[in-house]
Amino acid sequence: MPLRLPDRLPAIELLKQENIFVMDDTRAHSQDIRPLKIAILNLMPLKITTETDLIRLLSNTPLQLDISFMKLKSHTPKNTPIEHMMMFYRDFSEMRHEKYDGMIVTGAPVEQLKFEDVSYWDEIKDIFSWARTHVTSTLYICWAAQAGLYYHYNVPKYPLPMKMFGIFPQKILDPQLPIFRGFDDEFMMPHSRHTEVHREDILSNPDLTLLAESEDSGVSIVMARGGREFFITGHLEYSPNTLDNEYKRDKGIRDDVALPKNYYRNDDPDQGPKVTWRSHANLFYTNWVNYYVYQETPYNIEDIR
Repeated sequence: MPLRLPDRLPAIELLKQENIFVMDDTRAHSQDIRPLKIAILNLMPLKITTETDLIRLLSNTPLQLDISFMKLKSHTPKNTPIEHMMMFYRDFSEMRHEKYDGMIVTGAPVEQLKFEDVSYWDEIKDIFSWARTHVTSTLYICWAAQAGLYYHYNVPKYPLPMKMFGIFPQKILDPQLPIFRGFDDEFMMPHSRHTEVHREDILSNPDLTLLAESEDSGVSIVMARGGREFFITGHLEYSPNTLDNEYKRDKGIRDDVALPKNYYRNDDPDQGPKVTWRSHANLFYTNWVNYYVYQETPYNIEDIR
């Protein structure tokens, strides 16, 4: 089944060009199916790019997904047209009385600030608390992963001397878990961050399970509450050119950003990126939707607790 998306969402036409099957609300209403409701809190500056990246991965499930985009009332994005936000996004205050089978919280360009210094931290805390009783399973990505680990489990973040930037091999610690069904022993994950969480802090908390890590990039996936929460420090959702765009944007401007590792062919930006993470990214999101959302959520969505 395809994803059910708001009419005229830009991602629809972009993904159709990639032969990815999506449908808008008008067509979806003709199907008598209880779709899974997925909320996406998009904190990234380039909203349309992030929407498209996530929808591309979610589109591989055979289940029908009803995607809703959430925004913060306490923050106004500067890099996305206000018309787009008004047409496709709703404030958390408008959605807080609804329940969702799954939720994704993206990263945000605020990781070098203390959590309490982020202007919308109070609203983020409210959303994180709400998700525990209104969502069956939540994926927290990059800054959101660090923020979720800090808020829910008091796990601190630490600054890095240089940006963790590139594609890094990840070791699976429990290959029997459904989230890794179909995975190889090792998989690649893009990372783009200036801070990290430490392995020792994860292992010392009995409520957290370290699922994957890297000798180079450290902690990559943490699970809590039997899969009702996943914290991903990298960006499996990244498109092939995302790190290239970031590198060219920051080159010569920041002194803590180097050539992304394991990314360009022969480490030469002129030769373009070599994509090594896409198959496992698709598999991860498909497994999450199937095993931790679809098979765990109640048929009556109001029964989520």
